[in-house]
Amino acid sequence: QVQLVESGGGLVQAGGSLRLSCGASGRIFGISAMGWYRQAPGEQRELVATITSGGSTTYADSAKGRFTISRDNGKNTVYLQMNSLKPEDTSVYYCCWTTVYRRDYWGQGTQVTVSS
Repeated sequence: QVQLVESGGGLVQAGGSLRLSCGASGRIFGISAMGWYRQAPGEQRELVATITSGGSTTYADSAKGRFTISRDNGKNTVYLQMNSLKPEDTSVYYCCWTTVYRRDYWGQGTQVTVSS
């Protein structure tokens, strides 16, 4: 079974930057969109950013101006560049790929911790 694997999380001071990556263990066909979500302890999972197969992007208000989502179709990888990180950005970050076959693929998550 194809799995998504995130990397790039870690501990960073407030104001710092991290770049998350998400790739697949195998080939996934019919990808319509790739996205990043996050979930803090005791909170619901929330959308951070998405990018469609056509390159259109959307961002949560909390991410606008600080985070940038991008994709490398050749490497079948999606990235999330996070700048000006704040303690409230501390969460487990998950990537999710949606296909035209109405199937979603989720990664296991990567921890991002921002210290004040």
